[in-house]
Amino acid sequence: MMEETKGKLVRAAREAFAEKGYAGASMDELTAGAGLTRGALYHNFGDKKGLLQAVIDQIDAEMAERLRAVGERASSPWRGLLDEYRAYIEMALEPEIQRILLLDGPAVLGDPSLWPSQNACLAETTRRIRNLVAEGAIPPVDAEAAARLLNGASLHAALWVAASQEPEATLGKALDAFQRLAEGLASARGQESSNDRTIST
Repeated sequence: MMEETKGKLVRAAREAFAEKGYAGASMDELTAGAGLTRGALYHNFGDKKGLLQAVIDQIDAEMAERLRAVGERASSPWRGLLDEYRAYIEMALEPEIQRILLLDGPAVLGDPSLWPSQNACLAETTRRIRNLVAEGAIPPVDAEAAARLLNGASLHAALWVAASQEPEATLGKALDAFQRLAEGLASARGQESSNDRTIST
């Protein structure tokens, strides 16, 4: 029963936050729409902010699954990582993600780079970059440093797109700049080889 109640509240909140925004969503309307009371909300989530966190956790999990599928379709692990980052930035155009995760989320819950989901993403990206270096797919680089820079760049690009008055135009600029920055990690390998050949001759 408790899980069923939580599910009803999260579904109702997700719909209300997407349609009206966090500030415009009334707790009374929200709980009534789920056929529940304010007491059920307080008991399960503490307050409205706790409910927003639950909605964001759900959206985050769905995004992670979608991004994983994008990465699996790529021609190589390195290309898969870059494709996932591009797809993440592109998701900033989706109304629900844009409003709940990228606009209301940071305004209510604080810096998204400190959210548990971002920390988990950082750990996973660090692991993947470490493997890419070990396999010779990219030149030696501190895996955590590279992961933090890639994660930070993609997150801020998505936030920029979401807040833009011209999100589609901003997306194009963000994707182009991010691609150039990210591919520098791999192209440095070719540059190093070129430099080595120049020195040896």
